[in-house]
Amino acid sequence: MAVIERAAKIVNPLGMHVRPGAEFVKCANRFKSAVEVRNGDVSVNGKSILGMMTLAAECGASITIKTDGDDAEAAMNALLELVAAGFYEMHLKPGDEEAT
Repeated sequence: MAVIERAAKIVNPLGMHVRPGAEFVKCANRFKSAVEVRNGDVSVNGKSILGMMTLAAECGASITIKTDGDDAEAAMNALLELVAAGFYEMHLKPGDEEAT
C-alpha cells in the first residue's frame, strides 16, 4: 500500500463551495484508497461532501491531499488534475448567479 501526500492550490475563482466539493468527492470515491484533505488546521475525509464543505478553501488557498491505498497514485493524479482544472469552473467569478 502506498501513501502519497501532495499540495494543491485552489485556482477556481469561487473556491471550494458545494459544486467543487461534490466533484472532488465524486472523483475520490472512484478509488479504493482513503483520501484526506487539509486546509490549515482542518483535516477532513475527502470522500465526504460534509467534510469538504468545512474546509473553507478560498481561491488561492493551498490544500494538502493525502491518499492511502493500493490505488493511491491513480487517485492522487486524478484529484490533482481536478483541482488544477479549477473544478471546471474557471469561467465563473464572484457574484455569478450560477454559483449559488
